[in-house]
Amino acid sequence: MLRASKPAFFLVPEIWKDEDRPAMARTLAAGLTPSPTVLPIDANAPQGDPANLPPAPTDGDAVRWVYYTSGTTSDPKGVQHTDNTLMAGGRGLATALDMQPDDVGSIAFPFAHIAGPDYFFMMLLAGFPAILLESFIPADAVESFAKLGATMAGGSTAHYSMFLAEQRKSPGAPVVPSLRKLAGGGAPKPPEIYHQVLAEMGIPVLHGYGMTECPMIAQGGPHDTPDQLAHTEGKPVVGIEVRTVKADGTVCAAGEEGEVRVRGSIVCKGYTDPALTAAAFDDEGWFKTGDLGVIRPDGHISLTGRLKDVIIRKGENISAKELEDLLFAHPSVKDVAVIGVPDAERGEMVVAVVETADGAEPLTFPAMVDYLDGHGLMRQKIPERLEVTAALPRNETLNKVLKYKLREQYS
Repeated sequence: MLRASKPAFFLVPEIWKDEDRPAMARTLAAGLTPSPTVLPIDANAPQGDPANLPPAPTDGDAVRWVYYTSGTTSDPKGVQHTDNTLMAGGRGLATALDMQPDDVGSIAFPFAHIAGPDYFFMMLLAGFPAILLESFIPADAVESFAKLGATMAGGSTAHYSMFLAEQRKSPGAPVVPSLRKLAGGGAPKPPEIYHQVLAEMGIPVLHGYGMTECPMIAQGGPHDTPDQLAHTEGKPVVGIEVRTVKADGTVCAAGEEGEVRVRGSIVCKGYTDPALTAAAFDDEGWFKTGDLGVIRPDGHISLTGRLKDVIIRKGENISAKELEDLLFAHPSVKDVAVIGVPDAERGEMVVAVVETADGAEPLTFPAMVDYLDGHGLMRQKIPERLEVTAALPRNETLNKVLKYKLREQYS
């Protein structure tokens, strides 16, 4: 990121979580040309005179923000945003969630994540406060949220699971009595999570869909039906157009699977690498998300996987997400990722990598096959290989599983 952006200054905290961030920063800066000035920031740093700040910007369409995204790929890409694109994302989120001044929110992700300005601008529009945590430790978070009256919490699918785990320690009594909903995005949401949260916590999960390049695409809302909340990522937010496109470039009808493409005021201004920008937009200016999905007749979007997350086994496309949703509901499975690895006979072999649920016996291969067969899965889609791991590799922002690392490990 430093090499690509060539910043004049590199701001870091002082000692944090026993890590000497300034020392790390100086080591990195020393190897760069030009070398940025490292500025350690701590609670005792002198405060500058606001009168010395530069003038406020006047061009809302100027690129002033670069967010780096790696997601499930290994090489970070610099995504260019303007004040207007970021504010449009926050406006879409605020409208979809219908937040009110008496709400108390929480920000579970790093503020420098693309969801930071989304959430912050939503707070400004709706006029509600949010609880900030130094680190997300489930038991501490639940205690703080209960004490301060949080009405909305969440972050990602991993956070939903953590709240459920805390609730299961005290069944029958809500761990955060003031909580009205969980909301978030950043990773696929198995329908089972929605049903578990509703049954055990008594509140809905309002899951959304966005990406660094387009902070808000769709969002579940408090007025959606249980079916819409469980099985979709919500409907397109204000400020975005969405369509799905087949492999031959034709636009899909309602209910047909295709690549999700978006355009509108929330979409970024491309990447810092012009070649990546040229490849990311089609001839009509639609951004190609790389996600597969359907737009249902009710207008809600259901994601079915990613173009590169489709496993091609003996010439047949297999959706990793379909298998993940089924396996996630197995009582022995805490979390799961399904990947394809090279195979001379099949082209790709289907591999399920699972974490074992707390207190459960590890899933065995015969048990997995019987379970999937019993749920009516086509035999040719059942994974040929099962790997049980202590922990799936994840990024630090939203606990998203890094499938490229799994492919490296198991190929």
